[in-house]
Amino acid sequence: MRTVGVLGGMGPAATLDFMAKALKAGEGASEQDNLRLIVDCNPKVLDRNAALGGEGPSPGPALAAMARGLEAAGADFLVMACNAAHAWQGEIEAATALPFVSIIEETCRWLGEREPAGRRIGLMAADAGLKSRLYQDALARAGLAPVTPRPEETARFMDALFAFKTGDLGPGPRAEMRACAKALIEAGAQVILAACTEVPLLVGAGDLTVPFVDATQILALRTVAYARGEPLPIRPPEAERLRRG
Repeated sequence: MRTVGVLGGMGPAATLDFMAKALKAGEGASEQDNLRLIVDCNPKVLDRNAALGGEGPSPGPALAAMARGLEAAGADFLVMACNAAHAWQGEIEAATALPFVSIIEETCRWLGEREPAGRRIGLMAADAGLKSRLYQDALARAGLAPVTPRPEETARFMDALFAFKTGDLGPGPRAEMRACAKALIEAGAQVILAACTEVPLLVGAGDLTVPFVDATQILALRTVAYARGEPLPIRPPEAERLRRG
């Protein structure tokens, strides 16, 4: 079984959620049949939203260093329990020789195989993820139609997200996230996609009137499949050129 290297800590609760889902999905007949995860839970990674907004330095060097550390520790491939940080996927891939499994590509492929063409997918995503068009472009390639929030709804989402990240576990952030999902549904979304790894910790299928898709769960399932031998994604040639200088 392949060893999984996890770039995490963005934030820590979301990383723990991914680990729990991956371990649950990979349960075997004995303890030794479970996945081996090597996790760098690093909450010191610089703010992705500030960086993409031109208000802070890039987290790319830190993410690249994490990837190199996981490779040195024995990982066979990499995953990352943060959607917005995939804006720096190129720097991660250039830093190591390991395949990188993208939560964006895996989720959009999963949706494309199950949803009819043109299905409207509502994106519950952080500002950085929306600005970098991570899901918008990937969904379009899969033949699906992204529904993005209005600026005021994104601001509401970010307030709830940061409240949760800084320790507010009360009903306020949950209510705000449900309101954000409702606004997407009212805008025409036929499916709600948790395109931020904190979202499944605040909203669930029982809160909504349309299907709810958890990208973290999809990444966990695909991580298990790759760990158990499914052919890994092919590294892009550009990543190999950059790695070799």
